[in-house]
Amino acid sequence: MTATLFPAGTRDSVTHLVLASELAPVAALIGSDDPALAVRAAATLMTRLLLTRLPGPGCRLLREDFSFTGTLAEGDEVVITAEVEAPSNPGVVHLYCAVRHADGSPILTGFAELSEPTERRGDLTGPFGTQPRRMLAALLARCAGRPPVPTAVAHPCDAESLRGALLAASHGLITPILVGPEARIRAAAEGMDLSAFEIVATPHSHASAEVAVRLVSEGRAAALMKGSLHTDELMGAALAREAGLRTERRVSHCFVMDAPLYPRPLIITDAAINIDPDLDAKADIIRNAIALAAAMGVELPRVALLSAVETVTAKMVSTLHAAALCKMADRGQITGALLDGPLAFDNAVSVAAAKAKGIVSAVAGRADVLVCPDIESGNMLAKQLALLGGAASAGIVLGLRVPMALTSRSDDANSRLASAALLRLVAG
Repeated sequence: MTATLFPAGTRDSVTHLVLASELAPVAALIGSDDPALAVRAAATLMTRLLLTRLPGPGCRLLREDFSFTGTLAEGDEVVITAEVEAPSNPGVVHLYCAVRHADGSPILTGFAELSEPTERRGDLTGPFGTQPRRMLAALLARCAGRPPVPTAVAHPCDAESLRGALLAASHGLITPILVGPEARIRAAAEGMDLSAFEIVATPHSHASAEVAVRLVSEGRAAALMKGSLHTDELMGAALAREAGLRTERRVSHCFVMDAPLYPRPLIITDAAINIDPDLDAKADIIRNAIALAAAMGVELPRVALLSAVETVTAKMVSTLHAAALCKMADRGQITGALLDGPLAFDNAVSVAAAKAKGIVSAVAGRADVLVCPDIESGNMLAKQLALLGGAASAGIVLGLRVPMALTSRSDDANSRLASAALLRLVAG
């Protein structure tokens, strides 16, 4: 760590709405009757800012010396700041830390010492979560030690899709087989070294999809990754009966979103494949999402079945589906998660909103999974979180014999890297 990387006075902050789901082990502390326990949640928030943003991933916490002068209750809005002090020892970062209420009154103040991070940090002015810092770091950590998965990358003919595949390879997540027009792949690889990777040449995107799927069918690849082709091209090839990739379960897509003001990743489904799923399709969509959450380390995910209202009414099919799905969970037809619905979006992610409407639920305000009524609502929700809410995203297709990393063609290499991490986790 040098003064040129983090000069004294470098400052970072995040405004955070504290929810009862904050960092599962600490969830019970927020709103606790014991003030000493409640303020420990503030220390946890502070520590997470230090380890994920400033100094950043790869650092080690050496010492904390915090004083608690306030209380923290469920639903409070807090401002968390860290500022670099003048360094005294090489490789050590000294930071002044504070957690304050929105009105400026202090909850926590003090100092922390951390070792220098292993990654050089870039711009610190963007909102927390505009890049997949929290989610990507957690996914990569969970993938550590697992061997790479041979993966057919379909049509990586632009810089971002190719860079994403190579980044995934450099992190040991996949061994990519690049499938597409060789001249276009090499043209997109300006500044990238492709010498270590196999290229399977195809004439166009349709052929890229078919050949990528064939590599899986032949056992040469154990996963698929979408490049710069249309989603329906790759899905059409994967779902063809002769490909042999279909299972008895309905195929569905999950976005995993790292939203700045939400304390943990949100799985949003289905926003890319099933246009207007019926009850049976939604049951499989939920089962796929539960399997993904389990692969990510969420032992008992909270599944919110979204609608526009919280009451069951025959005028809205989504509320009838939600009620039936909850009963299916009660009867053991859907297992491994807590289900509740219908829930409006605000009640699914905000404890305060749920309380205001008198909703008593183990899921409301604490959702890990958001099940959308149809592809339109799901797609708009995911893209609003990404484009207006600064959320980072990853995408994966489940229900096939092998996982498929599937992102939008406009997604950057980091989103593709996070998607590859999901692929690696689901592959087992």
